[in-house]
Amino acid sequence: MPHSKVKTILVSQPEPKVENSPYFDLQQKLKVKIDFRTFIHVEGVTAKDVRQQKIDLNNFTAIILTSRNAIDHFFRVAEEMRYKVPEDLRYVCQSEAIAVYLQKYVVYRKRKIYVGQKDFKDLTPIFKKYKDEKYLLVAPDNLNDDVPQVLDGLKIDWKLGVFYKTVMSDLSDLKDVYYDVLAFFSPIGIQSLFKNFPDFKQNNTRIAVFGATTQKEATDRGLRIDIFAPSPETPSMTGALEKYISEVNKGK
Repeated sequence: MPHSKVKTILVSQPEPKVENSPYFDLQQKLKVKIDFRTFIHVEGVTAKDVRQQKIDLNNFTAIILTSRNAIDHFFRVAEEMRYKVPEDLRYVCQSEAIAVYLQKYVVYRKRKIYVGQKDFKDLTPIFKKYKDEKYLLVAPDNLNDDVPQVLDGLKIDWKLGVFYKTVMSDLSDLKDVYYDVLAFFSPIGIQSLFKNFPDFKQNNTRIAVFGATTQKEATDRGLRIDIFAPSPETPSMTGALEKYISEVNKGK
């Protein structure tokens, strides 16, 4: 069945805060309507929940931070526990952007802050240099397996603390809204679609997915994938959407 023209896209992420987002360029260039809606959101766990994980913040000399959410929820829990964050606490940040975000809570130049390149394994030299610290990994409930594997392999003293969790959003207001393309970026985004709409029928809706785990979740649930990124040709979701829509809308 030849696909009809694409006029509307729903991106399952927050609307970009920057004016020069490639999504806005795509909208102008291809004359399509793009809406943004988060299918999942982050919720903090309570200080009581953290205590039940047998975590006493006084026992740690270094904190491992893999996201901005980790920073927000560490300082929130510290406040709830009335824990005064010591000035000599070490902060190990997965990337420069995460380290910069720390300035929201601490005076940057007065703190011991260590920064990785990009991937978690890039932090290995820092852990090896400071191998006698007691590390707390501030994590979500759906942490990637590679993070504990790296830490276990280094034989350092570390503990996992779940400080926040990823929750499926309520999308009931979208029940009667139809989009030509739905774009997903995580397996839990697809799970949220089916939790909100158990009887979802794809019909002529095009499904766009980013990453192999999202692709697997979609196919496991019987969805037909029309648009996939990243690929050598289209490393970004916007690139994959543009390529597909340009071809489908041609001459229509």
